[in-house]
Amino acid sequence: MDSSDSTGILHEFPPFFRIYKNGRVERITADAETVPPSDDPHTGVQSKDTVVSHKNSLSVRLFIPKIKDPTQKLPLLIYIHGGAFCIESPFSSTYHSYVTNLVHQANVIAVSVQYRRAPEHPLPVAYDDSWAAIQWVASHVNGNGVESWLNKHADFERTFLAGDSAGANIAHNMTVRAGVNGLIGVKIVGMVLAHPFFWWQRS
Repeated sequence: MDSSDSTGILHEFPPFFRIYKNGRVERITADAETVPPSDDPHTGVQSKDTVVSHKNSLSVRLFIPKIKDPTQKLPLLIYIHGGAFCIESPFSSTYHSYVTNLVHQANVIAVSVQYRRAPEHPLPVAYDDSWAAIQWVASHVNGNGVESWLNKHADFERTFLAGDSAGANIAHNMTVRAGVNGLIGVKIVGMVLAHPFFWWQRS
């Protein structure tokens, strides 16, 4: 077989990625620059990263506003990033800055989910990872989870799911799943969908 055949394009999904016959994946649209968690000097918002599952490389970035009252309970926002299921992450400068400002202005605690992305991890992996992250959040409802921010300051009776684009699609599906399967101790009181992406098929 000609060497060009093994490295030719097998599938292309512009403007996001192409897959070559040898299995290599090239992202046409690159992720934004990643940034580490930080203590934001302008807003007072703190952030940190936590691994939810080493097996699935599932992690989240947590955000907390400046706490004035140590007994204060704040609404909980679970945010799921967009990017056509295949680009971006909670660690990109775009989403880090966005969620930081959102936490500051809305005075909420946020959990930003890093799900595994296509095409290396085809759907429904992104949905399964997001549900696993939400269940992990719910494991803190009795105040004995692994993350002190959630134990001490999250009001699980005021939980919101949000996302943009593909993340809005996932947030919608997670809200439906929570309604069907239940989420003990967590009450979802709202959902925010920014430019939601729902696939359609033309006849």
